[in-house]
Amino acid sequence: MSGIRPAAVAGAFYPGDARTLGAQVDALLGRAERSEPQLSIPKALIVPHAGYIYSGAVAGRAYGELAAARGVVTRVVLLGPVHRVPVHGLALPGASGFDTPLGRIPVDSQAVAALAGLPQVVTSPAAHALEHSLEVQLPFLQRVLGDFALLPLAVGDASLAEVAEVIERLWGGRETLVVASTDLSHYHRYDEAKRIDGATLARIAAFATDLDHEEACGATPLNGLLRVARAKGLSIRLLEACNSGDTAGDRDRVVGYSAFALYDPAGEVSQDEAGRTLIGIARGAIGGALDARAGRAAAVRLLPDPAWLARPGASFVTLTIEGALRGCIGSLEALRPLGEDVAQNALHAAFRDPRFAPLTRAEWPRVQTEVSLLSAPRPMRFADEPDLLAQLRAGEDGLILECAGRRGTFLPQVWESLPDKRRFLAELRRKAGLAADTPLARCKLWRYQVRKWRESDYVLN
Repeated sequence: MSGIRPAAVAGAFYPGDARTLGAQVDALLGRAERSEPQLSIPKALIVPHAGYIYSGAVAGRAYGELAAARGVVTRVVLLGPVHRVPVHGLALPGASGFDTPLGRIPVDSQAVAALAGLPQVVTSPAAHALEHSLEVQLPFLQRVLGDFALLPLAVGDASLAEVAEVIERLWGGRETLVVASTDLSHYHRYDEAKRIDGATLARIAAFATDLDHEEACGATPLNGLLRVARAKGLSIRLLEACNSGDTAGDRDRVVGYSAFALYDPAGEVSQDEAGRTLIGIARGAIGGALDARAGRAAAVRLLPDPAWLARPGASFVTLTIEGALRGCIGSLEALRPLGEDVAQNALHAAFRDPRFAPLTRAEWPRVQTEVSLLSAPRPMRFADEPDLLAQLRAGEDGLILECAGRRGTFLPQVWESLPDKRRFLAELRRKAGLAADTPLARCKLWRYQVRKWRESDYVLN
């Protein structure tokens, strides 16, 4: 491989300026109606490939599922249909890297070598030169994954078995993500497109492998992915679907878009498993510290070792006694492994919360523990306070407020005691050390969501 494939549709399908592009991708990633923290990482995604003003929000919904994948997924196998230059088989680019305004992505030479000998795999720089179905995915992947290697395949005339054989050979483990790029129906009137695409969505969700190009322009790579996914027992989840008539086009001739995530059951984490594990880590850390402070030989408590606990995570640990707060400390950013983060925050909540004296052994049997896992905070953009109030989702949004060098946060649980939005904001300003009437126009706000687990929901050993 030699040479670099330059960006071909920057400035057309998406912004050509790095700063503008990064801001737009971040905004699209943050537009999902719900941005709950992720414990599982998809093995594969199905994403659209129109210009960002048309399908970017749908694509952002899919790539938002990769919140926990940074540092875990290091290789992306990306398949999309050819639109400009026909090709027989699946075409490699013959390039050592792909450029976007956000930087250069190396092509995975080992993955290229792994395809040697497959007659359906060819090299065609021409097929890649102007192909947008692959390129428009790259800024999203750069933003969510950071560093990764790419194996891009422009898919032309190929059989179901040929595509599946290539995907199977590149499947890998948790380090590999497979992305299939496809739009849905093209150029029907809005209502007709909704009917056609509704049937196609159901067929994709049922792992159909005989989709045609009237249903999905990327049917050839999509059918191959669905065949392999079904054989491997993956689950599939529809994340979002719409058409250009819902976004930036008229409703006379629309194009359909969808986003799906596919999960390997072996890598999925159930809510029950997560709750038992995280509560157990928090309780074990505090119990061990109390034993040590009492001069007792504490039992050796090793952190469980599931892979998801080693991924960076942001957590809060809340301690209560008979419903009254006894300590609450946490992290707003995922800067260390989740298991370590929970253990450290549990110790800080018990012994270093400045609002309380250190927890005592006498209190310990009455303490109830709650662990919250935070999503990545997303900046809120608002014109004025009424606009902010309209955007806030009481009972769902945690908020971070920053102003004049001061900072404070309220978990979503605080809505239980402060259900009024204005009072919630006034008390958050007060917690941050600001006057309750500080103009919010002077402040920066971020929101996040949590998954929470209470000790009372589990019987722990």
